[in-house]
Amino acid sequence: MENMHLAQRIRAFRKLKGYTQQQLAEKSGVSLAVLGALERGNRRADDQILNKIANNLEITLAELKPEK
Repeated sequence: MENMHLAQRIRAFRKLKGYTQQQLAEKSGVSLAVLGALERGNRRADDQILNKIANNLEITLAELKPEK
């Protein structure tokens, strides 16, 4: 369930910024396959990857992954 919540947040923030998956993946230095898996909730990401994504979305890690 936690993966799905994070997946939805990544997708929502990406769309708010107007990025395609390809654009965000390239900016963040992760593969399109990894980003796609994260957005589908099929992959767990470590904080290093999430930090790269958050930085490129111009948000904090806490905004991307709020504590319960």
